[in-house]
Amino acid sequence: MIRKAIGVFSALVLVLTGAGWWQVYRAVGGITVSDALGALGVTAHSTGGAMNVLLIGLDSRKDQNGNDLPQELLDKLHAGDSDSGGYNTNTLILVHISPDDHVTAFSIPRDDYVDVTGIVPGNDNIKIKEAYGLTKAAAEDTLVNDGVGDQSTLESKGREAGRAATLKVVQRLTGVPIDYFAEINLAGFYDLADSLGGVQVCLNSAVSDDYSGAHFPAGNQTLDAEQAVEFVRQRHGLDNGDLDRTHRQQAFLVSVMRQLQDSGALADVGKLQSLIGVAHKDIVLSNGWGADQFRRVAELAGGHVEFQTLPVLRYDNVDGQAVNIIDPAAIKAEVSAAFSGDLPDFTALPTSTVDVINAGGTEGLAATVSDALRAKGFNIGDVRNATAADPTATTVDGGAGTGTDVHAVGTLLGIDSTPTPDDAVGAGHIRIVLGADYVPPGTVTAAGSTEAVSGSGPDTPDVPNPGKPIDNGQIPCVD
Repeated sequence: MIRKAIGVFSALVLVLTGAGWWQVYRAVGGITVSDALGALGVTAHSTGGAMNVLLIGLDSRKDQNGNDLPQELLDKLHAGDSDSGGYNTNTLILVHISPDDHVTAFSIPRDDYVDVTGIVPGNDNIKIKEAYGLTKAAAEDTLVNDGVGDQSTLESKGREAGRAATLKVVQRLTGVPIDYFAEINLAGFYDLADSLGGVQVCLNSAVSDDYSGAHFPAGNQTLDAEQAVEFVRQRHGLDNGDLDRTHRQQAFLVSVMRQLQDSGALADVGKLQSLIGVAHKDIVLSNGWGADQFRRVAELAGGHVEFQTLPVLRYDNVDGQAVNIIDPAAIKAEVSAAFSGDLPDFTALPTSTVDVINAGGTEGLAATVSDALRAKGFNIGDVRNATAADPTATTVDGGAGTGTDVHAVGTLLGIDSTPTPDDAVGAGHIRIVLGADYVPPGTVTAAGSTEAVSGSGPDTPDVPNPGKPIDNGQIPCVD
């Protein structure tokens, strides 16, 4: 659930911004501090004045000491009972602050299927959200076998092991070091939203979802704490499921930062004290936070922040679990380019024209695929069934001038693409051949429609849509 990392990022920005940051620095003694980065083997080593911060949203119905959250609060959060959720890190945001304080933030989808060999005991590949809870449980079992029976000790040491595992897995996935982290529990988001007295958001369309409790009209609106939880929790009924929920998370963060600048809330001493109380109760910081780190995080509210989502190749089902299949090499390349300042232009629409040929026996498949690509901004050319002169194997080929669009199409459809221009394909065109063996990331049930068979829950799209980056220039409207 994305709401917890919203709380982390927003709480840090809120309590560390402007006139308040030095007060928080003096108050750090009241915040829980973790040694997971150093003591458990994760080494921070960004160079040149850069700073990478991992924001962890913990999906636990427990407080910092392992005690159950009040059922009254869980009811407001639509979060079940105290045994629900486990210790999954259902939200992870990797924030990069460059030496000149430019900020890029990557959301890491919670169901990304990642390699955890040598990190999470007894596991090779799992959803990234599971690294914390599985490692915590394994560490506690070891301690119990060694004769440790104190629940407070088990909780503390188990969480430290879970944090360290999460940090290592994210470093392995992204290929960049983590210098600092901040973690917030489930109650933290509600407490934060409540302290703000309302947050403005914007929806492209009206929504109604009994699962999350989200029932909102289209357009701009101000949400109270309970409604804010519903807004960022909804994934059912959204075209892109968890990925759309991630976009809501990013939009919510943008709204919070704009409110800080526009309202002057941090000049209110009473509100500052309330926010510091949230930090003391709900936030864990890694060891090493100091005046400079607080100052740089504080400046995020007034500076330019760009939010992106790590790419997903396709949805799949592994051992009965819906997972996101990813390309770790592509993720490392994208993160490296963004963090080095060589930002790709994600806002530019594809310029190539895509021709889709159905060479298999599934009626309407070419139409379904072309519709999915059109929704991503591609120009669609011929959409037809194959003739005797056409290839029959599933391929994606590009003519001269198609550049990176070829790779983008192949990634979206889960098909290996040919990077070298094919003379048989016209300049500026991409040719997709859908052979008899091709099944898109979703099972086609009728012409022009799909029924998702895997992914991050109900209403999963046939093709993952990471969405365009969201920045803090204005409050964005989202699905």
